[in-house]
Amino acid sequence: MMLLKQKIYTHCLRVLSLKIEEIKKAMSEVSEGIADDSKSSAGDKHETSRAMAQIEMEKIVKQLSEAMGKKTVLQKLQMNLLSEKIIKGSLVKTNTTYFFICVAIGKITVDNISVFGISPHSPLGIKLMGLKTNDTTELNGIKYFIERIE
Repeated sequence: MMLLKQKIYTHCLRVLSLKIEEIKKAMSEVSEGIADDSKSSAGDKHETSRAMAQIEMEKIVKQLSEAMGKKTVLQKLQMNLLSEKIIKGSLVKTNTTYFFICVAIGKITVDNISVFGISPHSPLGIKLMGLKTNDTTELNGIKYFIERIE
């Protein structure tokens, strides 16, 4: 089963790398738009357009920073660590689904298995951290039974 965990880890890295590339492309397009806009001097309309592009650029920079931060956290995980308790980097099989405790990446599918990449600082992550096989926890009316930890 360690192979599944490695595949999930690799998939998460690939997803984040693709997201970073998309964000960089969007950043480049906005930069080009700002540069093209600078060539025009249509008064108030020009200033409004430039301000909106600047706001868009700030959003993109924030997204890039978040995605790169997640990738860094993922790359620092010690994937070979085995623990009886749920720790950062654990692949957890519950009665409902699999969770990869790493970064908030959402639902991914590897080998036809749905896995949710969640942060250890998320509400569910906090509840799961430190639990062992056969422990249970509950969040929002959903009971989670820990079947296996990798």
